[in-house]
Parts: sequence; structure tokens; C-alpha cells
Amino acid sequence: MERHRLVRDLSQLKEVWDIIVIGGGATGLGIAVDAATRGYRVLLAERDDFAKGTSSRSTKLVHGGVRYLAQGNVKLVREALRERGHLLRNAPHLTRQQDFIVPTYSRWDKLFYGTGLLTYDLLAGRLGIGQSRFLDKQEVLQRLPLADRKGLCGGIEYFDGQFDDARLAIGLARTAAEHGAAVFNHLAVTGLLHEAKKVSGVVLRDAFSGLTYEVRAKAVVNATGVFVDDVIRMDAPDSPRLVAPSQGVHIVLERSFFPTDSALMIPKTDDGRVLFAVPWQGHVVVGTTDTPVEEVLREPLPLREEISFIIFHVNKYLRTEVRESDVRSVFTGLRPLVRAFNTGNTALLSRDHTIVVSASGLVSITGGKWTTYRKMAKDAVDNAAFVGKLGKRPCITEQLRLHGWVSNVDRQDLLVGYGADAEPIRELMKEDPLLAEQLHPGHPYTMAEVAWSFRHEMAMTVEDVLARRLRLLFLDARAAIEAAPKVEAMRARLLGGPSQLAAFLDLAKGYLP
Repeated sequence: MERHRLVRDLSQLKEVWDIIVIGGGATGLGIAVDAATRGYRVLLAERDDFAKGTSSRSTKLVHGGVRYLAQGNVKLVREALRERGHLLRNAPHLTRQQDFIVPTYSRWDKLFYGTGLLTYDLLAGRLGIGQSRFLDKQEVLQRLPLADRKGLCGGIEYFDGQFDDARLAIGLARTAAEHGAAVFNHLAVTGLLHEAKKVSGVVLRDAFSGLTYEVRAKAVVNATGVFVDDVIRMDAPDSPRLVAPSQGVHIVLERSFFPTDSALMIPKTDDGRVLFAVPWQGHVVVGTTDTPVEEVLREPLPLREEISFIIFHVNKYLRTEVRESDVRSVFTGLRPLVRAFNTGNTALLSRDHTIVVSASGLVSITGGKWTTYRKMAKDAVDNAAFVGKLGKRPCITEQLRLHGWVSNVDRQDLLVGYGADAEPIRELMKEDPLLAEQLHPGHPYTMAEVAWSFRHEMAMTVEDVLARRLRLLFLDARAAIEAAPKVEAMRARLLGGPSQLAAFLDLAKGYLP
């Protein structure tokens, strides 16, 4: 994962790749892993950083989608539950089982939601991770001590998965590289190459040197999420838009508002969504919203009413009151929902994925969600192999252990998310006492992790480290701002080049409530 060397080698590589993947989010990285493990020659180019967009801004859940079951989409739920099982098994250091409590305030709701969640368990089959059960009032209050007692008649406990989305993306990038893929961040596709009216490659531009490269391939896959239409229109400018973007906002609170290891699921909000409050890295993530947007921004910002919406609904279920001043960070993501006509509510649009192959052979994939990234990747590679006449090779990712996999996971280890890389990071701390220092006094991250990010995980900017290698910007925006000068000093020492500090401080303001 030595980016400078890989970019330098681009100018000397004359080979025709089997597959070029545009986009370094969950889907693109999954495609790179799938294709590389089949033995195809793969190059992945991401304009910004791995998981910079939607893929780092999820609710941190590996789930089947309880809400989709209520909508009758049994196929999507069954597929997602199966993929949930595979992911928890293939990346145990980055995923874990999470119990959820659904408080109920009427006997009908308890029966209705309980029946649905028992069906949810049945759909998981042999890959199930826990049995749902009914709880009485005292059990709910024991598990959720600050739940509103008025009218509470009990609840339901069920189980799903939880994960660190951006760190899983880094794990996928490293897994792809270990199997021979060339993966690049901060390398933008600025155009498509054509031969005989067929897509034959891409034009790349390095964000740091400004140099451009023409790289050819037998198949090109567009896996750019909410930006998928931009690439499609590089190929066919008059193409109708495929994506109807929807904005989802999350707020992050101190753990004191949820002094429990259990998560809260609010089964229905005023707009028909499900709302979650999930313990995550010593804090609580609460969300999300579903707001249709017209403009697709690289750094979307929350609307004031979205933050108010989340706070209003979570306060309905708590005896304490959350105020806007209690919010430590706000992060916003855009969902690449597949466009449907005569539908004004994006909450009703399909969460399933869609693959479109253009007349020129460009393979575009959008929709879906993190949990099903592996199945999406399989379908995309199958299509790319057909388009590129690569020869059929079996997918092997169902049981593929991802980078960092360990057999025994210590959940109390502060470096648990690094898996097998935790030990070399500890060695760095022993070799240099300065690297054992905390990055910020209020958080457990160390300077060794910062150095590791720049040396081994392709971090190139202060944002890359504080937003996605470490998750400080998403957990505590003010702390990230305070820690930024130390990260910039390390970046300057290891990578050189102009300062990234001012750019990060400007960006971090958007995460403050």
C-alpha cells in the first residue's frame, strides 16, 4: 500500500488491465477484492479517499433491514441476513454482535413488532446470530435504564451486527492489494477512453502531482455510488439519471445518555423510518433521517431540521433530555437510491442494488447497502467478466478472511479494530515512546496509530486520518480540531508537501452541531 510508488509506476505500466474499478467505497473495494481473488488483473481508482463518501457515514450496522421486512421485501432481507453472517465471520475484528431493545407502549405493538422480529430470525436460518425474545417492563428498564417509564408495557430484544464502516473499507483495500490488485486513493477518473464505440479505459489524474495517465482495460466498472450518473454521462452525455439521492444525518452523543451496552431501536418515526441509538466506540450514534436532495455534494451538510428531528424522536423514549449542545459530532451521508418515477418519498425507494451495462460496455452498479457489499461485488464482477470476455472464474469471497483477521478477538483491546496489525502497532510504541502518547487526552488513540495510517494505510491527508483511519472527527468534532496540528506535524514529517491543516479545520466545522 505504498501509494507514491504505485502512482509512479503507472506511467511505466503498458499492460491492459482485465478490470478497472472506478470508486473506492464499499462496492468498489468489494469488486476489487472479488476480481483480484478470481485471478483477474485489477486496478481501482478513488477520486478522494477510500470510503470518503457514503461508505464512512452509515449507522454502523451490519443488518438485514427490519424496516424492509415490514415493507414486504423478504428477498432483500433474506439476502442481507445471509451476508451479515458471512461478514461477521470474515472480519471478526471489525464486526460484532449487537443486541437491540424495542420498547413498546401498547400490547398490540409488542405483539406486532415481536412477531416481525421472530420472522426476522427465521429468515436468517443457520446464519442467525441470536434469538429474539419478549421482555417485561422491568427487563426493559434494566437494559435501558433511562427509557421513559410512562406507559411502558415491555419490549422485544433482537440481535444484529455492528461494525466500523471506514475501517472495514481500509481492510478491503488491503485485502485487494494482498491479492494483487492495484488500489489508489486521491486518483480521479477525469474521462473514459473508447475504441470502436466501446469503453476501453480511463484517464486518471493524481490529486497531488496533477499528472494524468491513460490506462486501458477490457472492462470498466462504475461503482461511484451517488456519483454514478456523472460517470455514466462521461460515456453517454444524454443518459437519464439513475440515482435519486437521499440524505441521512446522524448525531453522536456521550455514552452517559445511554449507560448501557444495549442499543435502542425506535420502530417508527413521523416519516415512517426506523431510528437507532447504538453504542459505538465509547459513544452513541443516533440516526438516521431520509431527506431527498437535488444536489450531490462531496461533503454534504446536515439541515438544522434534521438534527432537531433526531433529537425530538430520541427524547420521546428517554427520561433525560438531549439538547443540541450535547451533540459531539454530526455526520451526513448520501444514499444512492435507484430512481423511481412518481415517487416523492425516498423512504419508499428500493434499497436493493441495480446493475446497468451501457451500449459501450460500461458496467455501472448503484443502490444497495454495506451489508450486501459482497453480493453486489459478485454480481458486478460477473457482468464485467462477460463484457470483457475474461473467461468465467468462480467467486470465492463468501468465506474469504479479510485483512487483519484473527481467531481470538479481545473486545477490551483498544486496538481491536486492527486485528493482526495490533501487535506491530504496539511494537512501534515500544520502539519510540513518543508514539505511545495519546493523540488527544479525551480519547484513546495514539500517535503510533497516526504513523501507521500514513505508513501502511495510504492516508495522505489530515482528514484521511482523523475521519477514516481513526474515527475522531465522527465521534468528537472539537477534539478532532484540537488534535489536527499533531496529525499534520506527523504527516509533514512522513510525507512532506504543503500543509493540510487549514483544509481540515475548514471541513471539520461542518461536523459541529
